[in-house]
Amino acid sequence: MPQRHSKNNNDLAYFTYDEKKKLGYGTQKERLGKDSIKPFDACSLCLKPFIDPMCCHKGHVFCRECILECFLAQKKDIQRRLAAHDSQKNQDKDEEEEKLMLQKARELDEFDQQNHATPGASVRVQDPETHTVCPEGKEKLKLKNLFAIRFTEDNSEEEKKTTSSSSSYDRSYIFPSCKVTLTNTMSLVALSSCGHVFCKKCGEKFMPVDKVCLVCDKPCKDRNLVGLKKGGTGFAEHDDHLEAKEYKHLGSGSGLGLVRPVKT
Repeated sequence: MPQRHSKNNNDLAYFTYDEKKKLGYGTQKERLGKDSIKPFDACSLCLKPFIDPMCCHKGHVFCRECILECFLAQKKDIQRRLAAHDSQKNQDKDEEEEKLMLQKARELDEFDQQNHATPGASVRVQDPETHTVCPEGKEKLKLKNLFAIRFTEDNSEEEKKTTSSSSSYDRSYIFPSCKVTLTNTMSLVALSSCGHVFCKKCGEKFMPVDKVCLVCDKPCKDRNLVGLKKGGTGFAEHDDHLEAKEYKHLGSGSGLGLVRPVKT
């Protein structure tokens, strides 16, 4: 009579995938779903439908209020770091003067060697950066480099009837040229000169030839075309970075084996 599986569980000469995952050691991997990826019409900071959207030259879109608050917080943090760095410089100067005084006194030399040649005695404050960065792309970004973008809302009669009592979460946008409804699967481009948003196909086909915006006829150049970041669909062929990784140095019994890894 065969033995029960419950008594022979985990008695193999090798680890199965499920056993490695429960062990809680090494690099944990998990594929992200659609609910973990931001849609195209959401702010990169608050993750809500954007209000008065602004875009950087890397295609990251933010609410105007969110990015201004982010820049203000970064400015305050830079001032705090500069103050801490200046304080450390003054402290280093005082310590240097004290060290010179101690070196002149032979009777305090041994005390100086034992108490002031100790490695790692204090935490050093690095020279802080004085520029603000994009909270999404982490590259240098100034407020003057941001530009407002304009999405064309779908104001058709049928749309008004179906969404008359809906909120801003149900708003839909269309391309002003081909009148196609925007979805997360489409590649979008924006003109930094006027802010109008088009599909990538129309933008690369007409605007480099005509050198004008298809909506407001404002002159534009090739460098004014900025590709916006796509929204997430959850399909591997469409989205990048769908795998989250997290390294854990704790082994079995830590209780971390079943923790879901965060996106990096």
